[in-house]
Formats: sequence, structure tokens, C-alpha cells
Amino acid sequence: MIRLAALAGGLAGGVALSQFPEFSQQYLQRLGGQVDALAAVTQSFDASATKAGVTREAALTSMEGNDFLGFHQADMRATFTRFDRLSSDLTMLREAGPVERLFLPQRFDDAELLKATWEDFQPAVPATTAGLTTGAVGFAAGWAAIGGFLSLLARRFRRRAA
Repeated sequence: MIRLAALAGGLAGGVALSQFPEFSQQYLQRLGGQVDALAAVTQSFDASATKAGVTREAALTSMEGNDFLGFHQADMRATFTRFDRLSSDLTMLREAGPVERLFLPQRFDDAELLKATWEDFQPAVPATTAGLTTGAVGFAAGWAAIGGFLSLLARRFRRRAA
């Protein structure tokens, strides 16, 4: 019984994790698009600041005086912060291979991008080395998790029965 459940857990883990390389590739494509869009906004703002003879920070600081400007200032600061964070994530994920990305979950932390990627994601048969490798890792993890849990549970009940 435990072995059968562990096998099922292994198969479920293998199938689920074998999809990660494709999911991470689709996330990476969306991430690149977001970075490009944010770069355009950042470059436009910086160009306007340069034309005015001020730094980005000075331009942001000058955006005071009424609610609209204050809100716009906060929006621009958030845009620059997001651009920096996503640019860093993109660099790290591009340098990592499909299997290495499995160990960089902190670089998949943009909720908006994750949601959009997940909504469009279509599972596929893992026909790449990365898909097969992550599938094998998922199988081992699923087998170990279910088998270990059920073994611990069975031990607990055996002790009580004895």
C-alpha cells in the first residue's frame, strides 16, 4: 500500500515538475517583454529630466504641489523599482539553464507575471533533456514525500498497536 501510494506520488511529482522548464521559458519571455516596456518608460523619463537639466531624483522631487503630481511621483518611483528588480531577475534567469532555474524560485516572484503566465500555460510532453531531468527530480521528490509521510504514519500506528 505504501509503495503504491509512493509510486503515485512519484508519478504526480514527475509529471508536475517536468512542466517547469516550459513554464519557466514562458515566464522568461513575459519577463523580457515587461523589462522592455519598463525600460522604455524609464528612458523616456530620464531623457525628459536630462532635457530639463536635472537628475532623475531631482525630477521626481519636483513632482509635488498637488495630489496628481504626488500620485504620479509615487507611480514613477514604483515603476523604477520594478524595472530594477525585474531587470535583475531577467539577467539571472537568462544566465541559468532550464534545470538551474528550478533552484531560483525567488526570481519568479512577480505575481502579475506569474498569474499571466499560468493563465496561458499549456502543459506539454517533456521532450527535452531539461523536461526529463526535472521530471525525474519531481518523481524522486514525490516518491520520497509520500513514501516518507506514509511510513511515518504507519510507524506511529504500529507502536500504538504493540
